[in-house]
Amino acid sequence: QVQVVESGGGLAQPGGSLRLSCTVSGHTTSSYGVAWFRQAPGKERDLVIGITGLGDTYYGDSALGRFAISRDNAKSTVFLQMNSLKPEDTAVYYCAVRLGDYGLALIKPEHFEYWGQGTQVTVSS
Repeated sequence: QVQVVESGGGLAQPGGSLRLSCTVSGHTTSSYGVAWFRQAPGKERDLVIGITGLGDTYYGDSALGRFAISRDNAKSTVFLQMNSLKPEDTAVYYCAVRLGDYGLALIKPEHFEYWGQGTQVTVSS
């Protein structure tokens, strides 16, 4: 059974930084895509940023120029580095995993099979 666990959320000041981690376990393939989504109260779950099983990065509108994603395959962990945070970045951030993604940039929540429980990010002074 694949498990996805996020960590690293919390409170940050505007202009500050946070790094989220997503650790995947129970998978039998090393080829899987990972994406971060976020959902604010009353809003849809939107793509923040993703990385394919081949290591290619793709971005949602909110991440361009401010966020970065990286993966440590040896530790089955993906990191989301968030810089220049804004109050509108406040949301629950979810890590999503798709096994055998064939290197595709998957942008919709329904493309992903496994989800973490979410971690709250609050940006406020």
